[in-house]
Amino acid sequence: MNTMEFKMKKILLIVVVLGLSVNLFPQTKVGTTIANFLTIPVGPRASAMGGAFSAVANDATTAFWNPAGLSRISRSEFTASTAEWLVSSRINWVGIGFKLDDDNAIGISINQLDYGDEEITTAQQQNGTGQFWSASDIAINISYSRNLTDRFSVGGTLKYISQNIYDVSATGFGVDVGLLFFTQLEGLRLGMNISNFGTEMQLDGKSLLQPIDIDPSNAGNNSNISGQLLTEAWSLPLTFTVGLAYDAYKDEDWLLTLAGDALIPNNQTTYGNLGMEITWGNLISLRGGYNSLFKEDAVEGLTAGIGLQYNFGGFFAKFDYSYAEYGIFDPISRFAVSVGL
Repeated sequence: MNTMEFKMKKILLIVVVLGLSVNLFPQTKVGTTIANFLTIPVGPRASAMGGAFSAVANDATTAFWNPAGLSRISRSEFTASTAEWLVSSRINWVGIGFKLDDDNAIGISINQLDYGDEEITTAQQQNGTGQFWSASDIAINISYSRNLTDRFSVGGTLKYISQNIYDVSATGFGVDVGLLFFTQLEGLRLGMNISNFGTEMQLDGKSLLQPIDIDPSNAGNNSNISGQLLTEAWSLPLTFTVGLAYDAYKDEDWLLTLAGDALIPNNQTTYGNLGMEITWGNLISLRGGYNSLFKEDAVEGLTAGIGLQYNFGGFFAKFDYSYAEYGIFDPISRFAVSVGL
């Protein structure tokens, strides 16, 4: 065994051990993490494939799914994606994967969940005060990926995370670490990713300052002393993902890719995603999948989508669309446009 092969196996072992440790503490379940918008699927292509994308990882959105894939994109690529999320909120993602050379790439991306504006009401003004409040979540991400060999890539993402509700906010930092391995079986890839490893976040702001009567049993004391409501600090939604992707059929015109991911989160039961993509002539792609298989109380389910691409010689343009079931909520439709240079 040469030195590089030994290092590769050592890295794989460390990532697996760290990933399995995510689920060693059963007390961390639903509702016990902050900034859960970080787990909302990004991009209609991956979403149409049921979110099984950690080993596919070959477009600009791979910065979200597995940053190790950035160095495997064929050309620099810019993508903007949007979707109406739950209860009239909107999830937006914009990013670029930039090829430095054949073996190195960087990525810059922003994902945002916008809850919109709502008029403030009070007990005295139940029809509205004329003032509005808003809430939004945002993450600014910087990624880097490198091909260590012709079959093995590593990558990472540094995130600045912010959540805002009216005049209350919380900030934090997170890190993703990913690996992508092209096995000796032609067309079979293995992807691994640990996402959202980082600091705890704690809400703080003006609205948490409230007038408090420190001794309501005594008359004549100051009943308007300001006191601050304490909030707890919460962990980020840490997730370990391992996936396989296989090019089951490939010729000059057709490519059929099958993919599957297993996810171990710190705030939910272990579950899986399955997906497939069939592409003709590098022009049109049809996709399908199933999201959150075996997930406890899952509202996700079947997914489908289509992609169109045209190569103009010096650059290419893509349009992608996906449809995803979401239980009692309205289905989620995602749209994206991409340009590659």
